[in-house]
Amino acid sequence: MKNMLKPLLVISALFFFSSQAAMAASYPEKVGDKLAHGLANTVTGIGEIPKNIIINSNQKGPAYGIPVGFLTGIVHGIGRTLTGAVDLVTFVIPTKPIIYPDYIWKDFDKETHYHPDWKLQ
Repeated sequence: MKNMLKPLLVISALFFFSSQAAMAASYPEKVGDKLAHGLANTVTGIGEIPKNIIINSNQKGPAYGIPVGFLTGIVHGIGRTLTGAVDLVTFVIPTKPIIYPDYIWKDFDKETHYHPDWKLQ
């Protein structure tokens, strides 16, 4: 019985620490991504105004697109800036982005939308 105890302890320790090591390797990358998302979205929230003017003007014409896009851009700009600030404050907890597209320059022709749930990566 004592002969089996040592190998079992070694095997259980390997299983315990192997998952920790695997998670530790990807943790800095996830934290760095979230920090980058937070910084970029906090700074580029103002870019939602021209983005939404362009999107709405292309869909329904400039007479509709300029005023509606301006107002929609203000709302989404505030949303992008606030979600960026949340990402900056909580960057040590790696989560998926709340706002999509996750960067404003990514899919510039798509409307901004938000996910209702906050999931861990």
